Amino acid sequence: MDMRNEIALVTGANRGIGHSFVAELRRRGVKKIYAAARRPETLPDLPGIVPLALDVTDDTSVTRAAAVAADTTLLINNAGVSTFARLTDGAEDDIRREMETNYFGPLRMVRAFTPVLAANGGGAVLNVLSVMAWMAYEHSNSYGASKAAAWALTNGIRYELAGQGTQVTALVMASVDTDMMAGIEDEKSHPDVIAQRALDGVQAGSLEVLADDRTTQWKARLNEDPALLYPQLTAPAARA
Repeated sequence: MDMRNEIALVTGANRGIGHSFVAELRRRGVKKIYAAARRPETLPDLPGIVPLALDVTDDTSVTRAAAVAADTTLLINNAGVSTFARLTDGAEDDIRREMETNYFGPLRMVRAFTPVLAANGGGAVLNVLSVMAWMAYEHSNSYGASKAAAWALTNGIRYELAGQGTQVTALVMASVDTDMMAGIEDEKSHPDVIAQRALDGVQAGSLEVLADDRTTQWKARLNEDPALLYPQLTAPAARA
């Protein structure tokens, strides 16, 4: 894929990894970038960037975006939310918000833009996922459930869209230095690095981009017994 021939749409483009995607796409000479956000007035005013009002949780907003951005050839589903809700005692509204944004949001976008991409020669979809789809933690397991659903979604649409020549790439990563992770002490990747690695993968035709060492390690361990992955789950009596 030659990025200079592409017309990209990035959801959640006003901050974090989305902002880095916009900057990296500009650096690679993309023809046009639809920078989409719920508040388009927060988007950068730069040559080649078209601000687009978009709420991925709203059917009407997504349908309108597909009509406005009907020349899109690269769809980057980046918009996401984390409430740090626990599954057992977190607020159900928070859990539903994460699923609505992180799973149903990309689903809406893909369903609306499938005919757009087909009309423009097939194009590509990049879905921004998380290593939390493959692991459990003391918090954020609701977020992980939404990203696990989005991983399954990505694998499914890759199969379903192959016939129209649409490349579907999954971007999976651990902690990134964004506003979403501001309150978490952890080793974090820079969002610019994540955007660069993701677009390198899209250009190379990769179906999955593992953006950091931690993600690579967790993917390699998915076939292990949970007792090995989470030794703290083994009760003292069982270990005796």
